[in-house]
Amino acid sequence: MASPGPGSRCPLLEQRARWERKRACTARELLETERRYLEQLELVATYFLGILKAKGTLRPPERQSLFGCWELIYGASQELLPYLEGGHWGRGLEGFCTHLELYVQFAANAERSQTTLQEQLKKNKRFRKFVRLQEGRPQFGGLQLQDLLPLPLQRLQQYENLVVALAENTVPNSPDHQQLTRAARLISETAQRVHTIGQEQKNDQHLRRIQALLSGRQAKGLTSGRWFLHQGWLLVVPPTGEPRPRMFFLFSDVLLMAKPRPALHLLKSGTFACRALYPMAQCQLCRVFGHSGGPCGGLLSLSFPNEKLLLMSTDQKELSHWYQSLALAIR
Repeated sequence: MASPGPGSRCPLLEQRARWERKRACTARELLETERRYLEQLELVATYFLGILKAKGTLRPPERQSLFGCWELIYGASQELLPYLEGGHWGRGLEGFCTHLELYVQFAANAERSQTTLQEQLKKNKRFRKFVRLQEGRPQFGGLQLQDLLPLPLQRLQQYENLVVALAENTVPNSPDHQQLTRAARLISETAQRVHTIGQEQKNDQHLRRIQALLSGRQAKGLTSGRWFLHQGWLLVVPPTGEPRPRMFFLFSDVLLMAKPRPALHLLKSGTFACRALYPMAQCQLCRVFGHSGGPCGGLLSLSFPNEKLLLMSTDQKELSHWYQSLALAIR
C-alpha cells in the first residue's frame, strides 16, 4: 500500500495547527491586556487611594465605599502577571481563581461606589479639587475617576472571553488543559453572578425612580420586591367616548395604570396617581390590530377576570414593544 506523499494533507495535524495559532493569539492578547489592566489598577491605587489615605481627604468609611476592594484586586493581578509572562497559563489562572470572590464583592459595592463619588464631588470641596487635579495628570490620558471605577467589572468580562477561548484552543492532552478548563468554568460562573448583581441594581434604580413618581396613599410600597419591565403612555379606549391617555408601568407580576396629577397641583405636580393594578397571571393578551408593522399603530386587548382593557398606540414600534413585554410578564 502506497504511503501518502509529502504534499498530502492530514486533517488532524491541520486542526492541531489551527488550535495552536488561536491559542497563541489568545494568550498574547490576554498577556498584553493584563499588563495594561495592571497599569490602570496601579494608577488608581497610587494617585487616588494612596494619596487619599496619606492626606485624609476622605474618611476611611467613605474611602471604602468609593473604592471597595480595589487594592486586593490589584494584588491579585500582581500575582497573576508573572505567571502569564512565563507562559504558565494554567497555574497562573488556577491561582487567580481563588480571588474571584473579590469581583463579586466589588460588583455588590458598585452602585454604592458611584453614589459616594457623586455625593463627595458635590459636597466635599477638597475632594472635588483633588480629583480634578489627579484626573489632569498625563498618565490618565483624559480618563476621569468615574470612568476608571468600573474597570474591574469590565476586565472580568474580558477574562471570561479570553480564558474560555484559551481553554477551547488547548489540546486535551496538554499539561494545563484541565487547569484552564476549570479556570474558564469558574470565571464564567463568577461573570454570571456579577451580571445578576448588576441587573438587580439596575432594577432597584428603576423601582426607586418609579416609586418617586407615584403619589398618594395607594402608591406606598407598590414597587417593593418587583421586577420592572417597561413603562410608557398608552391610550385607554373606553366603551363610549374618547380614548384617555394613561401612564402604564409594567412589572413581572402586575400592570399599574396611573393618571398624571394636574400640572398646577401645589405639592404633587409631575407625579402620578395610581388608578388600577392588574395581576398579569390572570391576563389574556390579544393584538386586535397592528400586525402589519405599518405606521398607523394598533390596539391591544387585555382581559382580566373582572375587566377588559383596550389599549391603543399610534406608534407601531412602541406597541410591538408593549406586546412583547406583556407576553413576557404573562409567562
